[in-house]
Amino acid sequence: MELRQLRCFVAVAEELHFGRAAERLLLGQPAVSQQVRRLERELKVELFDRSPRYVRLTPAGERFLPAARDVLSAEGAARALAADLAAPAVLRLGTVTGLGERLDRILDAYQLRAPRVRVELHAAPVRDRLARLADGRLDAAFVRGAVPDDSPDLRFLPGWQDELVIALPARHPLAGQPVVELAELADLPLRMTERRNHPALVDLVTEACARAGFRPVPGPAHTTFQDTLAAIGTGAPMWTVVYAANARMTNARRVVFRPCRTPLSLPTSVAVRRSAPLPRLLLEACRTPPGCDDHDS
Repeated sequence: MELRQLRCFVAVAEELHFGRAAERLLLGQPAVSQQVRRLERELKVELFDRSPRYVRLTPAGERFLPAARDVLSAEGAARALAADLAAPAVLRLGTVTGLGERLDRILDAYQLRAPRVRVELHAAPVRDRLARLADGRLDAAFVRGAVPDDSPDLRFLPGWQDELVIALPARHPLAGQPVVELAELADLPLRMTERRNHPALVDLVTEACARAGFRPVPGPAHTTFQDTLAAIGTGAPMWTVVYAANARMTNARRVVFRPCRTPLSLPTSVAVRRSAPLPRLLLEACRTPPGCDDHDS
């Protein structure tokens, strides 16, 4: 019995889907299926009931799952200790705006896994961030949106989805709705940063508007997040998008934040150099669900 077989079994048992389990493990689906089959042959028992429509644990699989989790928990604790002992004194991490409480959660979870490592946060535009990562001035960096295709020396590991919400004047009629249809904003000026500053965000919003049947009316030039909210707070008809994490930490009485009927979100990746070891502790910290900060999360 091998640890990789147990990791594949637990991932499939929790996802109940071989494809999602493979994505979570950063493996191909055939490799995950193969490892589970090997484990079943070694145990001489079927762990999953498979059909074209579903994957379910068998009674034997349900009994085996807690034991497999215990083994992986012990392995994770040993790996975390070894990583802590061998870890560099500093992790230089490139950050993005709008993370809100998520950044605090990531840093707290990482500190639990590597308490002797000091994290240095470096904020910079995405191109500068990737350049610093490529030449060794950063150890890892968060990157939103599509993975750049001009960075062959870097690898981009799936992190999470950043939800976006609509910001409107509190006195606007749409502010009274719990959810906003994007098409209802067609006549309101959109205040956003220039595309060169954040192409992934601008493309996401403009493409979503196009699918809703309109082209956004350009609003006043965007300056800073606070200036944009202040302008919207005057009551002038306009709107923008804000990361939900930022909105939850923002106290602006004259502005309301509403989810879009068709959810808007940007994927965030953890970028590292291909030549560097996989940052497992950082990835675990990034994927820690809210309210979970132990090594079993």
